[in-house]
Amino acid sequence: MDIVVKGRNVEVPDHYRVHVADKLAKIERYDHKLIRVDVELFHERNPRQADHCQRVEITCYSRGPVIRAEACTDDFYSALDAAIAKLDARLRRAADRRRVHRGRHTPISVAAATAGLPVTNLPALAAPAESGTATAVAERPEQEYDEDQPWHIAREKVHPAEPMTVDDALFQMELVGHDFYLFHDKESGRPSVVYRRHAYDYGIISLDI
Repeated sequence: MDIVVKGRNVEVPDHYRVHVADKLAKIERYDHKLIRVDVELFHERNPRQADHCQRVEITCYSRGPVIRAEACTDDFYSALDAAIAKLDARLRRAADRRRVHRGRHTPISVAAATAGLPVTNLPALAAPAESGTATAVAERPEQEYDEDQPWHIAREKVHPAEPMTVDDALFQMELVGHDFYLFHDKESGRPSVVYRRHAYDYGIISLDI
């Protein structure tokens, strides 16, 4: 398993890279097919964000779905610990799902549990989330922007529209820790987004094309 540590707006010292490798050494017990783990450090320069100015993002690539976790605190060491705690829970969830598919009793799916939710067709679609395969995500470099404008696109990612069920899309969304997930609905053939609503409810947005 390769571990790649990089920083944005921050230099990563060698001793921190060693610390990351030691912390991530145990995650292979959940998935022996892990290929690469990307660890990215971000520093928030806004002094108003001092209590959570250091962010750590961890992304695991294997032959299965991409699994991701992130955390923000006031230092990179505690942020790493918090992100790994989230990552452990999601890796354990993925391992439990694999065991279910190998013949154990299958629980009710998320799609079945949320079957009563309304489906809304809208003419616009949210921006893409993380991909569900190990080699799918292609990240484009950050583009230059006019400093006078109040916003800019900080990151753009492209992934292939691999057909999947609503239940699989919800599972992928939970693994990457996002509040939404863009996917190609296997049943309807439509570009769709599942998203998190209040409490444990979910919603679906689909394009009628």
